Order: sequence, then structure tokens, then C-alpha cells
Amino acid sequence: MNHPHRFPCQRYQTPPPSRREMLTRCASGFGAIALAGLLGDAAFCDTDPPLIDPALADRGAAGHGPHHQVRAKHVIFLYMDGGPSQVDTFDPKPLLEKYNGQDPGSLFDVEPTQFNNNGSVLASPWKFTRHGEAGIPVSELFPHVATCVDEMAVIRSMVSEFPEHTFANYFLHTGSGLQGRPSMGAWVNYGLGSPCRNLPGFVVINGGLIPPGGLDCFGSGFLPASYQGSVFKPSGSGVANVQRSEPTAELQRRKLDLIGQLDGFAADQFGRHDALDSAIRNYELAYAMQMAVPEVMSLTDEPAHIRTMYGMEAKYEPTRTYGAQCLIARRMIEQGVRFIELTCPQVGGDRWDQHANLKAGHENNARAVDQPIAALLKDLRQRGLLDETLVVWAGEFGRTPFAQGKNGRDHNQFGFTVWMAGGGVKRGTVYGATDDWGYKAIENRTEIHDLHATMLHLMGVDHTRSTFRFGGRDMRLTDVKGHVVEAVLA
Repeated sequence: MNHPHRFPCQRYQTPPPSRREMLTRCASGFGAIALAGLLGDAAFCDTDPPLIDPALADRGAAGHGPHHQVRAKHVIFLYMDGGPSQVDTFDPKPLLEKYNGQDPGSLFDVEPTQFNNNGSVLASPWKFTRHGEAGIPVSELFPHVATCVDEMAVIRSMVSEFPEHTFANYFLHTGSGLQGRPSMGAWVNYGLGSPCRNLPGFVVINGGLIPPGGLDCFGSGFLPASYQGSVFKPSGSGVANVQRSEPTAELQRRKLDLIGQLDGFAADQFGRHDALDSAIRNYELAYAMQMAVPEVMSLTDEPAHIRTMYGMEAKYEPTRTYGAQCLIARRMIEQGVRFIELTCPQVGGDRWDQHANLKAGHENNARAVDQPIAALLKDLRQRGLLDETLVVWAGEFGRTPFAQGKNGRDHNQFGFTVWMAGGGVKRGTVYGATDDWGYKAIENRTEIHDLHATMLHLMGVDHTRSTFRFGGRDMRLTDVKGHVVEAVLA
């Protein structure tokens, strides 16, 4: 009787290998296939054709390539933490002035708010003036951004599904109010890859305030871990431990090669998986970043007039911080980074979340970001980069047109404003409208899923086809919703 375990030298009647044995033996082959795929993706991203090659048309169904004409190669997402007030920034409502101080319940239906501490109708403390050839009204809060309105498409009819910061932040960043889903930046890099080989494809430049919801707002969720956002500081080395600790580059390279060999042994024995592959990629990327990060973070070689334009010589420290963030973002775009998010600087502990002291809080936040944002748009334009860079300005929701208490505003998810510029956006455009109070979207109601679908569309990605199989179904950034807002496309 043949017993293969007792008599391993017998050569006849050998049973077929188990599934685990087969995967173990084939692990190296799988790795070679994956490497070939990565090299193919790299070549595809680097060529960046204006139209997808028909032979590669199916690649977009699981990411890795554009589906149609690419308008924007990069995204800079200007996240306004806390929810700026639409009626105090880009959506003027004269009726608030007329009925200032009156009971809102006697004038329109008031929905339950986050804190249900509702006061009187509250007129905007700031005057609005029309700017640019398009004549778009902007409040006194943004004198610098107002000079750029002809570059912008202002969407006044955004809505969210959540009135609370954490859930609304997850929704804005990931298309889901649940924790642990992939961020916009992760989806973009999963779908397109990154043409930059020495810096991460998804970077978050943190000015001091991590959004409510934490780092999960920038995570990769169920996508491979290599697509998560890398958080940079806008000063110093940018990231910790970017300089090598070994005395020579040769010694460091030998250590890295040894780690690669050990990882290879583990892959041969146990098979490849996401955590191992992502670790290998992160080691190699970290090695490449040693040269690239100090170069991109060094702002001293920027001309004095550029530094001044961005507000880096301003007396107000948050303006200098955000100016550095915007300038670093431009430098990263020049290096090919695909998706960059800027968080707000620390402004006395305040976000755009003024439940009280609206005037002082909004003025401080606007003072921090106004000049740097305008400088970024103008600098990208004069360098020929704005047409291929999509700039998006958005908070997680807006504010109520009536007061919380006496001089604040509560959260309002029923109608608020975001704007987009560059990267295939129709310039000098206003889209959608809220009611006469600036309370609820009533014309061209636009959901967060629509914003995401439009951003992906401008980058050449069909949001319905960029999917990832997880939990038994094909997942996507826009879930089962989302429509491209054609009216804001050039």
C-alpha cells in the first residue's frame, strides 16, 4: 500500500498538491505577474494619453487607466474644516438684512439643528460686491479670492446627508458616512496610478487641524494600503525620519536589499498579500523620498515676490502657514503628485465652526486662507498648470441663516456652497441656488456623490466603472449614486 507521508521516496501514485501547496509553489510566479502589471501601469501613467487606448479599455473597470479624455491630471483639495457659512461667503441673501432679528419660525420652516439653540434671523456682517467679468458676488471676507472669480465655477446648491462633523467629514472625503472607507485621493490613485515615482501619489499637507474623524478621512479603506494618504507638515522636513540614519547610502541600500530578500522569502513561503506588498512599496518609496522630499520642501529657493504673493511674509502666522501649504502643493504638482489635500491651519483653536462669535471666527479663518488661495490659482495659471490641475474648495456642510444663540450659526446640510477651478471647469460660472434665505437648495440640487462623480470625470474616470470588489459586491466612491454636473464643465 502506498502511503506518501510514510514513504516519501515512492514515485508512483503521488496525490495532487493541496490548494495551499499550489499557492505556495506559485507565489513567485504571481509576484512576477504583479510586477509586470505594475511596470505596465507605470508606462501607461507616464505616457498619459489624452484618450484611452482601445486595447486597454477594460482596464478602467478595475482601475488603472482613464476611460475618456483627461482634463485634469492633478487635484488640489482645499478642505475648509468646520463648515464655512454660505450666506457670508459666496451666496448673498438680501432678505436676511430685511428680516434681521426676527423669529425665523414665523418666516419659514425651521428644521431641527445640531444643537437646537435657534435664535433670530441673522444678516451677514459682511457686504458683497460683484467681481470679474462674470460679475460673481463675493463677500468682504475674501478680497484676494474675489480677484479670481473668473477662474471659478461656484456651486451654490450642495447638500449633505449628515449634520454632524465626523459623519459629514467621512461623507465628504469617502462618499460614505461610515468609518473605514477609501478616501477620494485613494480612489483617484487606484484608478489612475501616479506618474510621480519619488513622492506619494496622495499627500495631505496638514496645517495643524486634522478633521473630525481623524486620519480615516485620508485612508485607503479596503483598497491596498499603498493608496492611503501620506501626511506632511508644511515646515521643516515635512515628514519624520526622512533623512537616513546609516552613515553611508551604500549601507542603507544593502539593508533595504536584505529586507527585500526577507520579504521575498516570506512571500515564497506564505504567498503574497496586501500588507506585505504595501510594506515593500513603502520601503522603496521611502528610499526615493530621501532626495525628493527635502527638495520639494525647500521654499528658500522661491523668488521673494512669489513668497510675498503667497503671504509667507505676512504678520498673521496662520496666513504664513497656509501660504507654505499652498506653495508646497504647487511644487508637488510640478513633481507629478496626483492628489493633494490641504487642511486648515490652527487659528486659535477655531475651525470654520462658529456656533458663537461668527464675525471674529470667520474673519480669522478667511484671513488665514484668502491670500494663499488666490496666489495658488494665479501662480498655477501663469505657469500653465491650472488647466491640468483641478482645485476644489469645500467644507463638510454650511451654516444656518438664523443665529445659534445671539451671534453664531449652527450646522446646515440642506444647502451650501463649494467652488471648483482649473482642470476642465467652466470659468466664471454660478450653478444652482438656495432659497431666498440661503437655507435649502432649491435649484440644481447637488449631492456629494455628484461632486465626486464630476471630479473623477474631469480626471478621465467614469465613476460607475472605477470599482473594487469588497464584501461581496463592487464598491465605488459614489456608491450607487452620483451624476456628473455637466453645467460646470468647460
